[in-house]
Amino acid sequence: MIDTAILLEGVHKKYGKVHALQGLDLAVNQGEIFGFLGPNGAGKTTTIRCMLDLIRPNSGSIRVLGIDPQDSPESVKALVGYLPGDLQLEGDFTPRSFFQFVRRLRKPNKSWKQIEALAERLDLDLDKKIKLLSQGNKQKVGLVQALVSKVPVLMLDEPTLGLDPLMQQEVLKIIREEQKNGTTVFFSSHILSEVQKVADRVVIIRKGRLVEIAQTESLIKRAVNRASVQFAQQVPESSFDHLPNVSVLRVNNGQHAYTLEITGEMDGLIKTLAQYPVRDLEINRPTLEEVFLVYYQDERREE
Repeated sequence: MIDTAILLEGVHKKYGKVHALQGLDLAVNQGEIFGFLGPNGAGKTTTIRCMLDLIRPNSGSIRVLGIDPQDSPESVKALVGYLPGDLQLEGDFTPRSFFQFVRRLRKPNKSWKQIEALAERLDLDLDKKIKLLSQGNKQKVGLVQALVSKVPVLMLDEPTLGLDPLMQQEVLKIIREEQKNGTTVFFSSHILSEVQKVADRVVIIRKGRLVEIAQTESLIKRAVNRASVQFAQQVPESSFDHLPNVSVLRVNNGQHAYTLEITGEMDGLIKTLAQYPVRDLEINRPTLEEVFLVYYQDERREE
């Protein structure tokens, strides 16, 4: 059994003078939800297209369930449900006829009733011509076609693009259900709150390079926290000097109130606070979005 569903080693891709991927290394475990983060132009869509042999890298190796997509592109595509980020759907056909066509092309692992139930969950009209659908409803068509067959890997490029908040939540619920059924889900997104809700691990790429990969929760824990603490008595600022990961940002109310910045573990701070009578304590943990922005602020400083 292959434990690694997707493996990229030293992948480079150039478009003329533009170096879209610069030695990208990735390993996605079977059965995990893997969030792929980066702004427009970071290389997210290029990476997915290389994994499906829709475009070919200049160098490096790629394996999807142990298969090289350049050697056997049809075998890889048969194992992957794919939602492109630049989905273009037009024509006089309806979602119903489109899904029937897709089922003829692929093994019909899902019954027609399952497809109808999925469309109902997404509030998708199966009998309205696709060319008359809104962009959000076309996105729903793309999602359903990716899920028509029971495949071991889903590659979803911006899966909630154009959907309203309620539908976004429903799509995330479907993604979690797919994982429970053993499916590996690789999805790119710029909506960091949704990645935070469902991804087991996340990778952040910048200009085609991997800059961070971690468990979602551990990535957030490693970021800077901010604490506001109100004491019942004066507490000297020097009380925090022995904590290398704690900085005093503000002192208020005659040393009765502090605003602190904490990097990493909170244990040392909590033990220090326990030495004094605390009236109130509020700790603000960063979101994945705030963590993400730190990496891109670093890039601006470098530039």
